[in-house]
Amino acid sequence: MTFKLVKWNKEHINSVAQHANNQKIADNLRDVFPYPYTYADAEGYVNACIKNDDDHQITRAIEVAGKAVGSIGVFVKEDVYRKSAELGYWLAEDYWGQGIMSEAVKQICTEVFECFDIVRIFAEPYGFNIGSRRGLEKAGFTLEGIMKSSVCKHEKIYDSCMYALLK
Repeated sequence: MTFKLVKWNKEHINSVAQHANNQKIADNLRDVFPYPYTYADAEGYVNACIKNDDDHQITRAIEVAGKAVGSIGVFVKEDVYRKSAELGYWLAEDYWGQGIMSEAVKQICTEVFECFDIVRIFAEPYGFNIGSRRGLEKAGFTLEGIMKSSVCKHEKIYDSCMYALLK
């Protein structure tokens, strides 16, 4: 599947509102990602990405056939963590299992290591999110550890996994 990572623009709002409104996506992300996902949520997210891009973060739309079908971003941390950055992403369910995310992760990590003075990019998928974990591994990330009972999602306790890619 052919895709591009592109800077966010207001034309992406409709497709984000359409594709992000999916319980399966929300179940794999932090609670800040709502379900149902409304047009107002999409508008707020896209506008924030446009406003804050390249200021200690790089966010990109994952675009297929001119439509945003996902999001990927890397966020540089502060204080003693200032040489690390956190990776976050989501992809529309219709595009799962096609290798898009592992390639998108590779592309954005290359860009981030060139743009920021960091030595490490990390991601923390939930232990049960096997697809995300495999995608990170395909992109060169290493499992550093499993944090037992570290997250609470839908009032249930789950493990999370620490993956990292070093420069």
